[in-house]
Amino acid sequence: MTDHAWQRRSRLWDLYFGMVLAATLVIVQLEDPSTAHQRLIATACLLATGPWYVLVGRPALGQPDNSPRGTLYVLGLIPMVGIAQANMGSSSLMLFTLTAQCFMLLSVRRAMFAALGLNLVPLFSIVVGPLSGRPKAIAVAVLVVLIGMAFAGVFGVWIDQIIKQSRDRADLIDALNTTRAELAESHRREGMLAERQRLAGEIHDTLAQGFTSILMLLQSAEPHVTEEAVRRPLELATRTARENLAEARALVAALPPAALDSAPLADALQRAAAQLGEELDVLVSYETHGEFRALAAATEVVLLRAAQEALANVRKHAAARSASVRLEYHTEAVRLEVRDDGVGFEPGTSKDGHFGLRGMRERVTQAGGRLTVDSAPGEGTGLTVELPIASTVTMRSIA
Repeated sequence: MTDHAWQRRSRLWDLYFGMVLAATLVIVQLEDPSTAHQRLIATACLLATGPWYVLVGRPALGQPDNSPRGTLYVLGLIPMVGIAQANMGSSSLMLFTLTAQCFMLLSVRRAMFAALGLNLVPLFSIVVGPLSGRPKAIAVAVLVVLIGMAFAGVFGVWIDQIIKQSRDRADLIDALNTTRAELAESHRREGMLAERQRLAGEIHDTLAQGFTSILMLLQSAEPHVTEEAVRRPLELATRTARENLAEARALVAALPPAALDSAPLADALQRAAAQLGEELDVLVSYETHGEFRALAAATEVVLLRAAQEALANVRKHAAARSASVRLEYHTEAVRLEVRDDGVGFEPGTSKDGHFGLRGMRERVTQAGGRLTVDSAPGEGTGLTVELPIASTVTMRSIA
């Protein structure tokens, strides 16, 4: 959280404490004590407040009211200052800084009791000390102490209000900074998505269509070529056009899918499964389990792309007789499973290149999820993608 204004000026508080402590020590040395022993005790107690402030009090200034450290610091001050006051009355000058610290560290009510504790010795000295036989003098002295306590209370309430206002402003600044960062990130992501969508359209309308036309022309020319010297370059050109068409389609596929623009995720997955079944003339089933949960757009993109890649691998490598797609909604996660009864493979030795399982795993990992591949030669393949639902609202840039 943002530091409060009074915390950023902690060195001024340190300086103020040091100046009051030094002035009090000087006055104690100049005051005439009953014995030198009293001066020594008062000086030792006052000096002890220095390291006590540095080690315990100062770190507590940044903590909430009534923190254990702050309470311990104030409770430790009362006997130190009380003993010094009992031996040398001028030690009470320390109250000019210690009273303010009480209101910085404690709630107003507790700080008032702490201030009273710091004034107990002077009050007791007035009642039973040299003024004990002079009622008017006692009344005046007690009145002075009470006025000092009243001033401490007013001053303390003022300090408390400043601290609360500073905390409220700090919280507001934190909230504004967080909102501004979220808006900036949102604008950045929207700009990236718009630019990527534009590039996808450009690639589709130019490169992909161009390679498709070239490939169709080359394929239509193949039956009419009889000379081996011509057939070889023609086959090479066909293969090159097909590879570059695949690259162009892969670039387009890396952008948000159009399938999700007009239909829910479940329908898009069902259509992808049905399309594979028609192409391969095999049984490809689809089912949904669990209570429907609203997903972020980026989560749906990751799931659909994973399903498309898994089904593409079934088409190219599995030689399967059947396959299944299953979407499960859980309380905190969504789970996608794609399974087939094909030839299988050894995980880690896939042949699908850059845009295969490795790319799918990177996409799922970026979304905060987990991808698992369960396969063995001759035993089919199972691919599982699990994504958290709670964190999906911040993943617009995954697509």
